[in-house]
Amino acid sequence: MYARDWKWSIRKWSKRRLEALRRRQDRGMTTAEYAMGTIATAMFGTVLYKIVTSGPVSKALEAVIGKALDAQF
Repeated sequence: MYARDWKWSIRKWSKRRLEALRRRQDRGMTTAEYAMGTIATAMFGTVLYKIVTSGPVSKALEAVIGKALDAQF
């Protein structure tokens, strides 16, 4: 009788554990993913800053802003 109860509780525990694992979802990033995301964001920001502050792009942006400020309503 004891052996049967022991097997039943192992099966019950296994079934509960399997159901819990199936319900579990990946909710967010790990530390390594945060680090890679932060590095990629910093690199993208640096490249974007270099592009926007370059001579031709800077002059083009100034022209667009100037036209927008001088627009008649």
